Amino acid sequence: MGLTVGAYSGRFNAERLLDGLHAHGFTNMSAAATHYRMMKNCGKADQYRFNFQKLSFTGEPIDDETARFIWKTFGLEVCSMYGTTEIGVVLVSYPGATDFTVKRGSLGKAVPGTEVEVQDAQGHPCPPGVTGQLMVRRRDQWIPTKDLGRIDADGYFHHGGRADDVIISAGWTMSAVEIENTMLRHENVLMLHPKVAECGVIGVPDDERGQVVKAFVVSQREASEAFTQEIQALVRTKLSQHEYPRHIAFVAELPKTPAGKVHRKVLREREAASLATH
Repeated sequence: MGLTVGAYSGRFNAERLLDGLHAHGFTNMSAAATHYRMMKNCGKADQYRFNFQKLSFTGEPIDDETARFIWKTFGLEVCSMYGTTEIGVVLVSYPGATDFTVKRGSLGKAVPGTEVEVQDAQGHPCPPGVTGQLMVRRRDQWIPTKDLGRIDADGYFHHGGRADDVIISAGWTMSAVEIENTMLRHENVLMLHPKVAECGVIGVPDDERGQVVKAFVVSQREASEAFTQEIQALVRTKLSQHEYPRHIAFVAELPKTPAGKVHRKVLREREAASLATH
């Protein structure tokens, strides 16, 4: 179609990507939220110039600090493209469309001709602000996406994490993504701490509560009890008391899926293996 496409084979390197975007003047980019975060964290983006007209992300929610970095660096709001391998893209923020208002932190709205609902366990539509399962209507039946979500008063959809990433603690139901990546006033919780570069959250067994939250944190700051307490205190100010991470492990890196998302399944498997050896 007369368009130039850039492709790179090898381990992802944020500085190499920034250099390539600058050198070749790309106008359209789609990347995982993790890739945008790595561009932010490398601290070199302000050394380059860019020519973007469209920016999008897929695979996972994007935290607000990274969204602000994208706006400041590239001069554009990054647009969500949500879907699954089985159902395709069903919720979008229409990158490049001048007649669509991008709501930072949302998945956008349903593509034309597609019915998407947030439903409760009985299959009834959830009211705005209430988390349920994201469902897509196909061939006169509702198909589960296996993701949680909610809609807001303006009809925008918001991601609530994988249905299998739910943590149930002392009767409270929590989403790992909502703890790790919840936006209150469009701000990220754990990532609000200036020394937290990346984080992943899972539920771990607890004799009293059934499950409690454990956070795996990547940081250049040295691990310490004071650092742990700072993170816990920060989460307590933004989320409910039961949602703060009772356990925090500082790690050099997080396992990632091929799409660049935090691989919570691997974190759960590693945690289970560790518990089995003790």
